[in-house]
Amino acid sequence: MEKFTTFEGIAAPLDMINVDTDMIVPKQFLKTIKRSGLGANVFDEMRFRPDGSEIEDFVLNQPDYRQSQILVAGDNFGCGSSREHAPWALLDFGFRCVIAPSFADIFFNNCFKNGILPIALPQAEVDKLMSDAKQGNGTVLSINLEAQTITRPNGEAIAFDVDPFRKNCLIEGLDDIGLTLQKKEKIDQYEVSLKHSHPWII
Repeated sequence: MEKFTTFEGIAAPLDMINVDTDMIVPKQFLKTIKRSGLGANVFDEMRFRPDGSEIEDFVLNQPDYRQSQILVAGDNFGCGSSREHAPWALLDFGFRCVIAPSFADIFFNNCFKNGILPIALPQAEVDKLMSDAKQGNGTVLSINLEAQTITRPNGEAIAFDVDPFRKNCLIEGLDDIGLTLQKKEKIDQYEVSLKHSHPWII
């Protein structure tokens, strides 16, 4: 998993509440177990017509936001089913951070496990960042995970909270597999010990 320490990216405004995981990546794209390739289908039914042509008004189809890496969204983002494909699709598109007043719990947890930083802020602070993002022209937000701040284009720094363990995992680039591999030496020692003490098991 790619490390997350400091990050600058174009912010896209998705001024909608209750954006569910089926909106993020529709059910017809859930057949794959690969984490790559889903970015082409993120927000598919909002980005494209049935014939495959783009819906010009959707934010990610607008020139200023095609390279967005930060999403500023409304309340209860990621609600609905627990599909892990939702953060996979966001990450594959290029998003490393989602900012909203609140998140669905399972989506929130899945973000951390896949290298995305979800930041929950009071509505008033999200409104400021949403306003910044709506200015277009490649508006950039700067995120410092170590300092736990978001810096607006005007220089104002907005502080955010993050669980210390999850913060460390992102900074070190550790997903669940990476965390397990940190214990590899002890696991190997246990397996050797088990082989000698219970040879009929192995």
